[in-house]
Amino acid sequence: MLAVTGKKVNTITNGIIEDGVILIEDGKIKEIGSDVKIPNGVKTLKAEYVMPGLVEAHCHIGIWEEKIGWAGSDGNERTQPATPHVRALDGIKANADEGGLKAALQEGITTAQILPGSANVIGGHGVVIKTAPKTTVDQMLIRSPSGMKIAFGENPMRVYGVEKKELPSTRMGVAGILREWLQNTKNYMEKKERFSDDPEKKPDLDIKLESLEPVLSKEIPFRAHAHRADDVATSIRICEEFDVDMSWEHATEGHRIAEYIAEKKIPAVWGPSLTSRPKWEMRELSYDTPLTMYEAGVKFAIQTDAVGSTIRFLPICAAFSVKHDLPYDYALKAITIVPAEILGVSDRVGSFEAGKDADLRLLSGDPLELMTKCEKVIINGEVAHSL
Repeated sequence: MLAVTGKKVNTITNGIIEDGVILIEDGKIKEIGSDVKIPNGVKTLKAEYVMPGLVEAHCHIGIWEEKIGWAGSDGNERTQPATPHVRALDGIKANADEGGLKAALQEGITTAQILPGSANVIGGHGVVIKTAPKTTVDQMLIRSPSGMKIAFGENPMRVYGVEKKELPSTRMGVAGILREWLQNTKNYMEKKERFSDDPEKKPDLDIKLESLEPVLSKEIPFRAHAHRADDVATSIRICEEFDVDMSWEHATEGHRIAEYIAEKKIPAVWGPSLTSRPKWEMRELSYDTPLTMYEAGVKFAIQTDAVGSTIRFLPICAAFSVKHDLPYDYALKAITIVPAEILGVSDRVGSFEAGKDADLRLLSGDPLELMTKCEKVIINGEVAHSL
């Protein structure tokens, strides 16, 4: 058993407990409150401010390893525009010396969704992990697969249309490829069911179509990369045609289409924001966008897109959003419970409740203050980082 006390304990979903106590047992939160008794002999850690570990909703740490160039670049299978059968899981370096994982851990980012890149129209399966390094990534899993990465806009058009002189070279081509694969998967599923008792007519196993089946059966959503409003509108249109779920990844022009997104009940994962505008489709990047989406009723998380930006910037991105009038409480939720909900793991992480995973951030002060130190990080009830 382990006890953690804090002058302020922010539960995220049930307010702040002054002089709070958290009891941890078997990797889970056993009890939390201001009047919790600490059993004799139990090790106790103390902090000014205690909150749940942060949740990074969209990143590429571990599949784009830092410092080693092409040898550690496993994020994009740039050989064909649709690769639904590839998995981020198979490209992640889980070792403690991987720069992105190390940075996440030091900042108290305890859960992260790692996705394939956005070179392909269909990029493959994502995965949600805990960031405490293990011998293998399989020991870090919290949800696999967590979604199917798809991409709209400049990236697939540039990689295939401009660089390779092949389909897709236009937004029409991107949409056409996605529709074709969805229809082929739908036909495959129907044929498998129709001829389930007839091995001669039952279709041969197709690993690519099998990989898309969980999307059509609503087991996982599309994680749709799109910066522009028109691109996400196309994504929604196609998802409605095939009755599948999606989240909007990046949402750079969320201010242009906020009310429509709210009406469609599409969750958004906004960012990267603490970055330059390297592409034309990012020209309207603004810290005013979170407030606009919030006021429209969009459910959104904040992300860093690491390694496109540094994962340690996650709380800073939330702080800048508050500077631009996003409510403080929602900014904290946007890096904890909201991404946990969007990723389908809120039963385990994102807030302090009895029975949830004991993932804690022990801080020297306000979590959105730049000078605040992350003094200790606890994952699954064990101290994973300490200053």
